[in-house]
Amino acid sequence: MAVDTSPIQHSLDAIKKIEASCRIVAETLALVGKSVKPGVATSELDAIAEDYIRTKGGVPAFKGYKVGPHVFPSTLCISVEDAVVHGIPGDHKLNEGEIVSIDCGVKKDGYFGDSAYTFAVGEVSDEKKKLMRVTQEALNKGVEQAVARKKIYHISGAVQRHVEKHGFSVVRDLVGHGIGTELHAEPSVPNFVPPLLHRSHFPNVKLVEGMAIAIEPMVNAGVFDVETDADEWTIRTVDGMPSAHYEHTVIVQAGEPLILTLQ
Repeated sequence: MAVDTSPIQHSLDAIKKIEASCRIVAETLALVGKSVKPGVATSELDAIAEDYIRTKGGVPAFKGYKVGPHVFPSTLCISVEDAVVHGIPGDHKLNEGEIVSIDCGVKKDGYFGDSAYTFAVGEVSDEKKKLMRVTQEALNKGVEQAVARKKIYHISGAVQRHVEKHGFSVVRDLVGHGIGTELHAEPSVPNFVPPLLHRSHFPNVKLVEGMAIAIEPMVNAGVFDVETDADEWTIRTVDGMPSAHYEHTVIVQAGEPLILTLQ
């Protein structure tokens, strides 16, 4: 059966609820970011996030999230260095010079918010600084294209061109998504323009006012290929090179897009 990729146009009331969840997400990432420093265990960051989200009346969207038989155990996805996404917080203590990507999702009043940010642990190398900067710039360029009457590939192309111009690569195995009453909804938002024979997997959906989408470039310093750890969650670069990840939840409008997850 074909997947329904018809865009969902959210009502003003629904957008306000998405925005409320997104506000908690942005505040959580800002709070957690203050504790990103050498010697801090990733589990400590996770505890800070869960406490804040619940204090604000939200529910951690990732905790208990199921993919087949696998259940994600934590509030945050914390991915260090060559981990691209879906890293599980644990005993690892952050080290000077590492970069750490933190992805946060919240559900409140039936609606979701989602955002990610890559932090430097102390002083990092110039190459890692460039990777972070280019990834964040690519996100901004993608967001600029989230305008009514444009299409998904306008976002995809803007991200891909900027990343590859700077000698980095965008992950193909993971993409952005629609969001609302579901954490991951249609349409898919790839960070690359698919080859002709693969475009049926990522339809070039027309953007309409009121759509809510999560745009999230995952950019590798080396090749775009990734693999999954034995924990069945953590996704890493195959060449061991670092990766950066930034994400915003955005409302499509006729004019300038509305970014709901600005910190």
